[in-house]
Amino acid sequence: HYVMEACAENNITLIVLDRPNPNGFYVDGPILENSFKSFVGMHPVPVVHGLTIGEYANMINGQNWLDNENECSLKVVTCLNYNHKTKYSLPIPPSPNLPNMRSVYLYPSLCFFEGTNISIGRGTDFPFQAYGSPNLKDGEFNFTPISKFGAKNPKHKGVLCVGNDLRKLKMDSLTVIKELNLNWLVSCYHNSTLTTDFFNKNNFFNLLAGTDKLMNLIKGGANASQIRDTYQKDLIKFKELRKKYLLYDDFE
Repeated sequence: HYVMEACAENNITLIVLDRPNPNGFYVDGPILENSFKSFVGMHPVPVVHGLTIGEYANMINGQNWLDNENECSLKVVTCLNYNHKTKYSLPIPPSPNLPNMRSVYLYPSLCFFEGTNISIGRGTDFPFQAYGSPNLKDGEFNFTPISKFGAKNPKHKGVLCVGNDLRKLKMDSLTVIKELNLNWLVSCYHNSTLTTDFFNKNNFFNLLAGTDKLMNLIKGGANASQIRDTYQKDLIKFKELRKKYLLYDDFE
């Protein structure tokens, strides 16, 4: 967004060398509301938008999301032999905290925990492949975060966390994901001894979700299925919008 904005302001053509989206085979999540715009969520799209960066750039232009409705001169160099049914494995880990494809597939569902008192394994050898907290009543797995490369001061550093090890999930099941797993989030909230402090006070959870509805629904006792029902109409509208900007055959 910022690169496109700078190019538009300076009459420079932006060339995007497109690349596959490893989570480009489904679309899910609440749609971001304008009142929750931030650096971690800038546009009215769902948590998982299922677009490549080139398709997303076309959407930014087409929807006039740049400041002052500027339009960027844009050229997208498309990928060969790719479509949204493709299960693309990243050849290089994109982050110390996303070390393998299991973490990449789990990332959209686990990232919500970044706005809570639940650790997602930063400071371990399996970030974004487990979750836990010293405040959970029970769990089948435990770990203790320590200072590591990419996580110098991880959440609950040096404290035993109880939770769930997601490395037991078969990779085959992760590659056929069609929706976010909200059950982990709901379950942890109700299994926490500190429900009043489960969500961080800095509003980060709502910025990640793009709305405060998710937090309020969880606090109100809604289950994952009920939560999902609340954003389906908006998701259907987004999927229709998304079709306008696809450069590759879709997953359905």
